[in-house]
Amino acid sequence: MSTKSPTALPLADDAREKILSAPEVILEDQAVMRALVGANERAMGANVIDMRGLAMERLEARLDRLEDTHRSVIAAAYENLAGTNQIQRAVLRLLDPVDFNAFLAALRGDLPEILRVDALALVLESAEADGASSVTSMSDVLKICAEGFCNEYLSDERGRASERPVLLRQIDGGSTRVFGAAAADIQSEACLRLDLGTGRLPALLVLGSRDEYQFTTQHGTDLLGFFGGVFERCLRRWLS
Repeated sequence: MSTKSPTALPLADDAREKILSAPEVILEDQAVMRALVGANERAMGANVIDMRGLAMERLEARLDRLEDTHRSVIAAAYENLAGTNQIQRAVLRLLDPVDFNAFLAALRGDLPEILRVDALALVLESAEADGASSVTSMSDVLKICAEGFCNEYLSDERGRASERPVLLRQIDGGSTRVFGAAAADIQSEACLRLDLGTGRLPALLVLGSRDEYQFTTQHGTDLLGFFGGVFERCLRRWLS
């Protein structure tokens, strides 16, 4: 029993004239071109391999991958530019205050909004603080703690303290000693080590976010490292 392929419908005269007058319209339409290539392959039969068609398919796949990479690079560039602008605004805000109280007011108000974080805490170690793990809240952003607290806070499960100037991590709720009442909502944080100069104990600037993906180990730390450097220099001026 033989089967006959369906008879192709004749092309209408007006459609034929349009194609002949502007063939580039067909070439620029990917869906139409794929349909034409598919019809050509079916016409050749299953026993004929179209090497040209296979090569074109591979080239199209490579082009798609290149376009995806191109879009990813552009998105990363825009994200980096936005992050740079954000840090620049935050640095300018740090330079505005004329006294320490105004500096703390900036930490409570504008700075978290500029950095798009939900909580911010400045932790200062003091030799006069009582208890190795105690923290005294001088305000909603300023915390005074005992010597060694910063290393303890930056330690992992094995008790090893991170020596990096910026530590990003995802957490299931922040520390109440650092974030106070806002701690329960914190899902990620950035911890910036602060060097306050010779003869002074270390300090921490901790940024907390409700977004668990805002601060992760996959993110770069260059901009936050720069911001931490500016922050510690401003803090040295007030502490002197």
